[in-house]
Amino acid sequence: MRTIMYREALREAMIEEMKKDKYLFLIGYDVGKYGGEHRISGNMFDIFGDARVKNAPISEQGIVGCAIGAAITGCKAIAEIPFGDFLPLCMDMIVNQAAKFYYTFGGQMNVPIVILTAMGGYIRAAEQHSQCLESWFMHIPGLKLVAPSTPYEAKGMMKTAINDPNPVIFTEHKKLLPMKGEVPEEEYTIPFGVADIKKEGKDVTLIAISYLVHAALSVAEKLEKEGISVEVVDPRSLYPLDKHTILESVKKTGRVVIAHEAYVIGGVGGELAAIIADEAFGYLDAPIKRIGAKWAPLPFPSVLEDYVLPSEDDIEKAIKEIL
Repeated sequence: MRTIMYREALREAMIEEMKKDKYLFLIGYDVGKYGGEHRISGNMFDIFGDARVKNAPISEQGIVGCAIGAAITGCKAIAEIPFGDFLPLCMDMIVNQAAKFYYTFGGQMNVPIVILTAMGGYIRAAEQHSQCLESWFMHIPGLKLVAPSTPYEAKGMMKTAINDPNPVIFTEHKKLLPMKGEVPEEEYTIPFGVADIKKEGKDVTLIAISYLVHAALSVAEKLEKEGISVEVVDPRSLYPLDKHTILESVKKTGRVVIAHEAYVIGGVGGELAAIIADEAFGYLDAPIKRIGAKWAPLPFPSVLEDYVLPSEDDIEKAIKEIL
């Protein structure tokens, strides 16, 4: 099977779907001839022209607002916000408009929009271009939220997102964009709400999100040599969430570590821990451990960024503490 980069998988999904639907378009700043802030759109401008690959001013509210307006009047839109740090600038559009219209109009209005946004650090981009804010959007009925960790999942889930009749927040981690992986050439999609067990194990369940899935697999491989069997679960879709797969893993192992890059306070891990405590408490043999960023704005100096963000050592330590 061929191997392509995560960013190429996203681009391929968008190109294929745009060839199928003449009313689907991409909007964002620098998505045209420049090829996108993260080089995701690439040559899409050359293929579709400025009518369907639309450069926009640096106005996140304007980008999302235009996409929503087009979506509710017969088009389908992909709105790229290159840094998730700037989603707060369009929160009204996302939270009070896009997420609400389907319900406000009794199911008679859809908002087929994908908000494609990059999150995450480890890239020395400092406090305003490195945050993970995905948990904000788990709290909003009407939004779907995904965080694929491989090129295969990026393409399959982007196709699902584009064809969803209502808003999807599609998060990509900046460190994943150049990562290569196997991606089929034939048509496929990956449904939302289906987690993936990246590695089976019996001693502890390690739930990891986005870029930290790869750190989790590295730790699991290391601990396997020490006789510790770690099951790595990747939710992939944060809402809808595959509770069944997560809970079945917990029931099997009796121990849980949750690892994500966002802050522990208010992070996705808190919701996952609550679900496990509510529905599988009797199966737990140890407290649930959560791993996340330390409580500080992300520093620019590499030594400080590495201190604040979770590491493989942090994950390994948490696992050994509950065995």
